[in-house]
Amino acid sequence: MKNAVGYLKSWLGRFEKLTPGRPDPWLWLPALALVLLGLLMVLNTTYFLSLEKTGAPFYFIRRQLFNTAVGVAVLFLFSQFSARGLRRLALPLMIVAVAMLVAVWIPGLGVIRGGARRWLRLGPLLAEPSEVVKLAAAFLLAEVLSKRYERMDSFVSGPLPAFLIIAPLAALILKQPDFGTTVMLSMLLFAMLFAAGARPAHLVSAGTAALGLLLFQAGHKAYRMRRLTAFLDPWNTARGAGFQLVQSFIALGAGGGWGVGLGASRQKMFYLPQAHTDFVFAVIGEEFGMVGALGVIALFGIILWRGMRIAHNETDHFASLLAVGLTALLSLQALVNIAVVIGLLPTKGLPLPFVSYGGTAMVTSMAALGALLALGRRQAVRCE
Repeated sequence: MKNAVGYLKSWLGRFEKLTPGRPDPWLWLPALALVLLGLLMVLNTTYFLSLEKTGAPFYFIRRQLFNTAVGVAVLFLFSQFSARGLRRLALPLMIVAVAMLVAVWIPGLGVIRGGARRWLRLGPLLAEPSEVVKLAAAFLLAEVLSKRYERMDSFVSGPLPAFLIIAPLAALILKQPDFGTTVMLSMLLFAMLFAAGARPAHLVSAGTAALGLLLFQAGHKAYRMRRLTAFLDPWNTARGAGFQLVQSFIALGAGGGWGVGLGASRQKMFYLPQAHTDFVFAVIGEEFGMVGALGVIALFGIILWRGMRIAHNETDHFASLLAVGLTALLSLQALVNIAVVIGLLPTKGLPLPFVSYGGTAMVTSMAALGALLALGRRQAVRCE
């Protein structure tokens, strides 16, 4: 028994040690599994939807394959940067993100869907600027907070500049409106402030104020109140605001422990709205059961563990904070998406990273992973 345990430890140790010049398998293997699962689920959930909307049964999967190919190219590009190179990206990324965020209000460029102005038309493609903003915020916050590492005890010279960066971005995104991304930006901000060493009293005070503001915004719009009441008792509004959550519960309940089998989902057949985007996890739970759902959670857990390990071992303040921000961006969004699907949070329009259908979300998730791989390779070279 002892020999078996020793062999297992030595085998795992070979993966634990980063090889100079090679990507960290603890990061890219779970992400690869999620991407492949996502492609399978997009094909699985959009065959009839594509046929109905476009007359071509493989329209959505072809687009997702293109999105994935672009994402892989972006991943490779970001993975080649040094820490100094990643640092130089912070300001240009934010300038591009803000320009895109403002451009959605320009007639002919901005696209309105479902009463929200969240998309930007770039030739034949649609981009979602808020996804780029989240990525750019992680970079810029890492840059700003790393320069204030020894001044975090003072709210004015420490956390305040970070709040001044995020506040106008959140206001622009909330105006679209996109409440879910606003919440994500807030969570990213507090995660990075905590990692930067902000005082707990400052975080609690600012968090209370931010939570109050978000609750006010949630109750200020009638449709948000309908979502909140539907979340509290979805069965009471099963034919209205609670319809999507009820259908998600039905899918998860039908899946049981082992699932109904790949391709056998009934809820994807025009019952569950957004089955290929925000609620793809429900279809995974239906077809692969609790085992498949827990497997997806475990894959994100590995990415979270590895990203935080990179951040913990990093000696450069910027690189460490960037690793925290990028890891939080991927794992917190996955957590919120899954919590919405299983009814722990009100419905929000947030995709499941690497899995949900969507071009901008896929590319920015790949960019975040690529930057994490670059930071992991940097540590491997330093330990050589």
